[in-house]
Amino acid sequence: MNRSTELFQRDADAVSDVMKLRFYPMVAKTAGGALIRDVDGREYLDFSAGWGVANTGYGHPRIVDAVCKEMNRLSFSPTISVLNEESIELAERLREMTPGDFEKAVWYGHSGSDANEFLYKMIPAATGRSRIVSFVGSYHGQTMGSYSMSGHPAQGKFTGGGNVTKIPYPYCYRCPFERDRETCGLFCLRYVEDFVFASQVSPAQVGALIAEAVQCDGGDVVPPDGYLQGLERLCRKYGILFILDEVKIGFGRTGKMFGFENWDVTPDAVVMAKPMGSGQPISAVTGRKELMNAGVGMHMFTTAGNPVACAASLATIEVIEEEKLAENAEIQGEYLLDRLRELQAGCPAIGDVRGKGLVIGVELVEDTETKKPASELAALVVYRCYELGLLLYDSGISANVIELTPPLIITKQQCDRAVEVLRQAIEDALAGRIVREDLGDFAGWG
Repeated sequence: MNRSTELFQRDADAVSDVMKLRFYPMVAKTAGGALIRDVDGREYLDFSAGWGVANTGYGHPRIVDAVCKEMNRLSFSPTISVLNEESIELAERLREMTPGDFEKAVWYGHSGSDANEFLYKMIPAATGRSRIVSFVGSYHGQTMGSYSMSGHPAQGKFTGGGNVTKIPYPYCYRCPFERDRETCGLFCLRYVEDFVFASQVSPAQVGALIAEAVQCDGGDVVPPDGYLQGLERLCRKYGILFILDEVKIGFGRTGKMFGFENWDVTPDAVVMAKPMGSGQPISAVTGRKELMNAGVGMHMFTTAGNPVACAASLATIEVIEEEKLAENAEIQGEYLLDRLRELQAGCPAIGDVRGKGLVIGVELVEDTETKKPASELAALVVYRCYELGLLLYDSGISANVIELTPPLIITKQQCDRAVEVLRQAIEDALAGRIVREDLGDFAGWG
């Protein structure tokens, strides 16, 4: 029995199944840059960045140094009652980084879930309007309110609160309106005002609309140009708060510090988490003061805004800016998209390749005409990539999209290696050299 097998047996006995989403029998031991080594000594190229967390790579010396220094200086203070300099400095920095000439404040949490939960509470408190509009395929978290705003099949039978209206996201490859993206004139945008607001929910009842600038867990879907701008105009017209969830694509991943900057919009609030602390548990919402201060003491946590996590976040921002990681994400992302589209040209199992910077989706289908999702193929490909030394996951409402979200420090050579491994994995899966039974309990969403 190898070390990984032993640890998985212990994990199965000791750890709740509720927090398990396993794609392969991987037990990490050490990591550096874009590479991870497991407990059995195998090395892997990580093209998941741990679900989009490790934007600066693993073990960046400047971030390690910042965390260690802060642990030695001030390991903790309960920010809800005792201030620390790092939380104030970070809040000021986040206000500077986000657009808008209105007054802003910052709220701190530990994850994207509790950050979106904060908004679920604050929106009706600030606006006096009970309803929220979100999107089919969206994912905003695991708590009651964030679940309610989500529209992802991973929720299972849980539907959440009844105050959320969910509308179609502009998923052009699988247009819910069966329109052609070149000629539709953004029908999906007109649908919001002409149908949703006209017959489903009055805009006078809607406190906020929350969207992802790129819908990640919904399949790495990039909206067409003009869509986010149109949503913002609608929100301004009807006095609705325009909120963008940047939990997974913020902090440089799309080639800009925040994904929405690619479309020149100004949200009333921005949700941040995952890469914000390079692995330290921290999240934040930065937004209009009247929203952020709507309910004193309504959503606070003892360890939120702790100095160690804030120090990690400040160092993360410095690294992204000074090492030009957003610029590298744009350069490597364009190169990776080109390589993947070359792969698509010779592979009928690839229906679509899309992305922005280093958030890229490769959608697998059983047939390019019917576009039937190849969900089992995606699970096989992810597992085979692991066997070949490449870590990534599948996503999408049908779990048929191979997601590539590597650390922003990756090189052209690492992109080449990832594409070649992916090509081999798809070939092996299509040839039957790996089958569902080989995966055991490691089929991810399946």
